[in-house]
Amino acid sequence: MDTLEADYLKGVTAQMKAYGERVQFALSGPGQRPNYQVTNTFDKKMAFDGNHHLLRAEEHEFAVGNATVVLTLQQIEQTIAGIGMAKTTSSVRKTRVVGSAAKAAVKPGDLIDIQKYEYFKNNMQKLPEGIRAYSQQVSALMKQGMSAEAAFGEIVQQYF
Repeated sequence: MDTLEADYLKGVTAQMKAYGERVQFALSGPGQRPNYQVTNTFDKKMAFDGNHHLLRAEEHEFAVGNATVVLTLQQIEQTIAGIGMAKTTSSVRKTRVVGSAAKAAVKPGDLIDIQKYEYFKNNMQKLPEGIRAYSQQVSALMKQGMSAEAAFGEIVQQYF
């Protein structure tokens, strides 16, 4: 993240504001302007190239190990705010500061979305087709205290 240009990240935030509140960057490709994927609350994904144009991403491009962790809009904006700081700080310290800020930036609703997305991503072969239509109900169950696994299980039991 330290190597990405502020102008590039501002373009990423513009796409996030239009299409979804979470983003992942591809680890392969051009370093200063990598491809990225924006995800909305319904887990719909749109991929963009380094010039912020729509991209038909290869399936493996954003797979685990080929992409960064999922970041929120607020985390990207905080990264932009940190760009241009004096380069006298060590990279270890920068990582700690960004990591602390990232943890503070995560809201309870974001945590639910992240947990729901992770569970869905890791178990989508086991889940019935059409489960995405019940995304808001899964979130509501999770807000009542259920784990992602329990919430998805409840929806499967009720509707499938």
